[in-house]
Amino acid sequence: QVQLVGSGGGLVQAGGSLRLSCAASGRTFTYYHMGWFRQAPGKEREFVATITRSGLSTTYADSVKGRFTISRDNAKNTVYLQMNSLKPEDTAVYYCAAKSGSYSIRYGEYDYWGQGTQVAVSS
Repeated sequence: QVQLVGSGGGLVQAGGSLRLSCAASGRTFTYYHMGWFRQAPGKEREFVATITRSGLSTTYADSVKGRFTISRDNAKNTVYLQMNSLKPEDTAVYYCAAKSGSYSIRYGEYDYWGQGTQVAVSS
């Protein structure tokens, strides 16, 4: 199995940027596709971005496309989410997750989860 620790959240003004990191330990990092998901108060957890094991393919939710970038450094066992042009509606707890097997954007199919990091965007 793999342990995930997310970091990098905080409070930022609309239009600002944040970079989230998620460090993995345990089983070989390249065994897993990685994803970022978020959950706002009173809402269901939703897909943000995912990246394949190799890092060659990424998928984004329409709401973040063009503003967020997911990447991974397999040498450092870390996945990142660069968030630019942040909006108040991006406010949520952001979770990184790992998935073995086939690639997916469905959060219910992810095997391991980080503890979540809070992102708050003020208007």
